[in-house]
Amino acid sequence: MRLSGVSTKRLATAFSLFQIVSLLASTANLVQAPLLSSIVEQTINNAMKDILAVSQGLIQDPYYRQQLTVLSYQIRLVIFSATAGTLAGVFFTPIFTFIFNRVIYMFEETGSVIRLILMLLSPRRLILLLFKGFLFLPKPKLYRRTIPLAFLFANVIVIAVWTTGVLSSLYAGALLPDYRSTASLLSGVVNGIATILSAIIVNPTAAVITDHALGNGQKEEVKQMVYYLCLTRILGTILAQIIFIPSAMLVKWVATLIVGI
Repeated sequence: MRLSGVSTKRLATAFSLFQIVSLLASTANLVQAPLLSSIVEQTINNAMKDILAVSQGLIQDPYYRQQLTVLSYQIRLVIFSATAGTLAGVFFTPIFTFIFNRVIYMFEETGSVIRLILMLLSPRRLILLLFKGFLFLPKPKLYRRTIPLAFLFANVIVIAVWTTGVLSSLYAGALLPDYRSTASLLSGVVNGIATILSAIIVNPTAAVITDHALGNGQKEEVKQMVYYLCLTRILGTILAQIIFIPSAMLVKWVATLIVGI
């Protein structure tokens, strides 16, 4: 959307329409979180059926520890799917940039988000937009890096933490089954670090680069930024695999402090 805003010179409209896309992504997260939580609950409930686990403590039970290994593997698959989704997003970025450009102009014609959505629900119009997007798909282009390294490094950290935040909290709940609700709700402890980095480093730098490109009419700087943001998103989801367990241990430690055990 940032690239479309610069291309069409309608940055405010682009960000306004981005809120619709963001809302859809948030809805997807609302569906995903309960599904992941149910996996943790099943792991705990299955182990609690074992009399030995109840008598000696759930965490000490060999069967439950085996189930924790399985749960960790399942969550890592979810993180891997985030990497795969990011790769797909990188591939479709030029196509959706083209579509967003058209949508911005269509919104100017209709003047209504509802009418715009109804127009996009037309299969013929949607297929035509996708076809034109593939038709005008630009060739990949390598850029010499002029984007600040701190900005790129911060984005890797932000994406890594956001990818694993909720997942680590859910796993921490399995490590602390008696207080799993407290642990699960502590995802903000992990995500808070990413939110601060994003607000202080990533978003302001991206805004400055975008405004500069909009002012001088040069899209190349924004294209370069988008290229490196895509790359750092992929690296961030890979880094999430590394910090998954440490983040879960951090949440477990904070939950232990809160409940006073």
